[in-house]
Amino acid sequence: MNIKLFNIVGIVNEGYSDLVMDVAKDCGARGGTIIPANGSVTADATKLYGIGIHPEKEIVLILVNEKLVDDMLNKLYDKVGSNSEAMGIFFTLPVTHASDNLLKQYKKEKNEE
Repeated sequence: MNIKLFNIVGIVNEGYSDLVMDVAKDCGARGGTIIPANGSVTADATKLYGIGIHPEKEIVLILVNEKLVDDMLNKLYDKVGSNSEAMGIFFTLPVTHASDNLLKQYKKEKNEE
């Protein structure tokens, strides 16, 4: 069984990572990792985009099966994307290697469907 995994990476304003995880879990994610972070931007960028930039951020990492990616990204952008107070941006990174233990979890999940 060939399982393709992706890491969905989200960067949101501080205080919105729980909402990101709620949306992700509703789409089928089992969990994620939240990392506190600080953003940096030049004054020119703030003028260029015409928005205030909040320096306190949270990075959310969510490992998911390929079949969940499109729906999850669409719902994340809809609920906590750049047009919301969360000012979220989201992108994916392919997982090219994973431990056998991790892959077994996703294979078991696939077999239960």
